[in-house]
Amino acid sequence: MQIFIDPNRRFQAMEGFGASGAWWAQIVGGWEHIDPGSGKPVRDRISELLYSREKGIGLQIYRYNIGGGSKHSGRGHFSQPARRTESFDIGPQQYDWSRDANAVYMMKQAVRDGAQELVLFVNSPPERLTKNGKTHVEKAETLRENLNARNYEAFADYCLDVAEHFVREGLPVKYLSPVNEPLWVWNGGQEGCHYRPSSVKRLFQVFAKKLEQREALQNIRLAGAEVGDIRWFNKAYTRRLLEDPQVRRHLDGLDVHSYCHPAPVAFLNDRAAFLRRFRRWMDRHYPDVPVRMSEWTHMKGGRDYGMDSALVMAQTMYEDLTLLNVSSWQHWIAVSEVDFCDGLIYIDLENQTFSPTKRLYATGNFSRYIQTGARRVGAWSDDPELRLLAFVQAEQTVLLVINPTRKAKTVSLGMRPQGKAMLIVTDETRNLAQEALKSGEGIPIAARSVNTILF
Repeated sequence: MQIFIDPNRRFQAMEGFGASGAWWAQIVGGWEHIDPGSGKPVRDRISELLYSREKGIGLQIYRYNIGGGSKHSGRGHFSQPARRTESFDIGPQQYDWSRDANAVYMMKQAVRDGAQELVLFVNSPPERLTKNGKTHVEKAETLRENLNARNYEAFADYCLDVAEHFVREGLPVKYLSPVNEPLWVWNGGQEGCHYRPSSVKRLFQVFAKKLEQREALQNIRLAGAEVGDIRWFNKAYTRRLLEDPQVRRHLDGLDVHSYCHPAPVAFLNDRAAFLRRFRRWMDRHYPDVPVRMSEWTHMKGGRDYGMDSALVMAQTMYEDLTLLNVSSWQHWIAVSEVDFCDGLIYIDLENQTFSPTKRLYATGNFSRYIQTGARRVGAWSDDPELRLLAFVQAEQTVLLVINPTRKAKTVSLGMRPQGKAMLIVTDETRNLAQEALKSGEGIPIAARSVNTILF
């Protein structure tokens, strides 16, 4: 079986890979006891596993959640205590910067370990500004927008003040995302706020206007609209968001979430078809606007540490990178404390310990080796069971080979690599295991594996 790479077929340039610190960072950020395996504080070792290229998987992007303050007031209905968040807001343009110390620590530690880019994102405006004084609506208020238009300016001031505070501390804040999954009905379980497409447009107009008045934030870009399913209403929100010239000046891409919640009709579960349709629509209407995938997780109950979920994740990353041509790909959360198939690392709250998953290492097959600025190029094979991605960067080619089958395979490159070649494997028994490849010999591709080939 042969693999072919065409460096002249050029696609998107990569911005990076990342994950968010919601909601685990406000827990883990206080774990100062020593991890016996590394000799470092547990919180530092977790950050290192996620963001160090030398001692971890080298994620480049950290998403920090600007909380709405439900943890201070105790108002609202939340399924998990960790989903309550702190807020710096204590009054109109009055702040307590000592709040959310654990989560802020983890954000700063991620930067120390190698994160190059910070995204500040909001689920709900601060309680002080919402209509009902909570960070979500009640069931009787379904589809109600919880932020009155008269508070748009105060909400923008708050978010921009938070961004400016972190910028002045020397942190690499690049994006500010004021809304998150605006389509959904947020009536409990976690912080959230519903917005109609027209409201998203008006809110972003306010943010754009105020951003132009902040000299210290001239390098900050807006991000959005982070609609929560790849099938529903992305076009409606995108059209309203991008039709305003002032907003477009401050929005250098479109952020989407890659969820595809199961539907009772088979046609509606063809995720790849929806990705292709949305890509064609973007190429037709907004060909110069990059698309970023800013949130995905399995949305499946039960903890999974193995290759089952790692292969589902790798397939999703492959589809998003090749069908939607996304320029960045970000996990919903990096660390999970619940009995759910999400996160890259699981933590035990009682013992304050952590356990990496195969999802961590399979993500590392992408994030550790594909550098910011890498250009995706054409790659194909005569084996239809393999999933292939190829990137060129500096003097190096990076080839990803995903084998979801239970059969080991041997492949060869339809070109002769110059210099040394390296194979990095994550499978049932190996985690980013490296081996040198000999020129002229076939490349072994293990069953149920994610592989990176460098040459």
